[in-house]
Amino acid sequence: MKLFLDTANVAQVSEIASWGMLDGVTTNPSLVAKEGKDGSTSSPQVFKKTVLEMCKLVPCVSAQVTAVDSEGMIKQGKEYAAWHKHVVVKVPMTTEGLKAVSFFSKKGIKTNVTLVFSSAQAILAAKAGATIISPFIGRLDDQGEDGMGLIAEILEVWENYQFKTEVLVASTRHPRHVVDAARLGAHICTLPYDVFKKLPNHALTDNGLKKFLADWESVKK
Repeated sequence: MKLFLDTANVAQVSEIASWGMLDGVTTNPSLVAKEGKDGSTSSPQVFKKTVLEMCKLVPCVSAQVTAVDSEGMIKQGKEYAAWHKHVVVKVPMTTEGLKAVSFFSKKGIKTNVTLVFSSAQAILAAKAGATIISPFIGRLDDQGEDGMGLIAEILEVWENYQFKTEVLVASTRHPRHVVDAARLGAHICTLPYDVFKKLPNHALTDNGLKKFLADWESVKK
């Protein structure tokens, strides 16, 4: 399973990429706004610079369009795709978004359909030619629904029809989501920075290392 970092912070991408196993990055307008509350990183020029910096670090960067009509999405998406071969155009799961995805698919432009909350939406996105779909499991859980259950249902459909579209588990909230996604056979899981930082950690590992070092020091004396 590929692991992506969900962020608009280049320093975070650089840090996690240094571990040697980061496969990509997902961004969205909310993350960009979070990083640029003073407006410093939310302008189109700085957004492009941010995406290009990330493209140097990972082979896949999902950059989300902000237009709501298909014509606007297509215009933005074509521009984003021209920035770098690693850019994947992120499009919302709407009828206008499906029109744009269908266009991009015919032009060989990679897409990530975001804000997927049902298997019906997933099927439509795959048939439109999406490269990736992003079901948001955490937001479903917040509403009392079964987010990971949706992933299981989507992957069952994929098994029946061998859709080439990759299923990306988004809106993850804790390391267990990563394990559950992998057990189900999801293709990608994207994680916020704070969740990614928790993955390598375990109290028993820390305690074991502390004991090993203490024993080694006793041998050296």
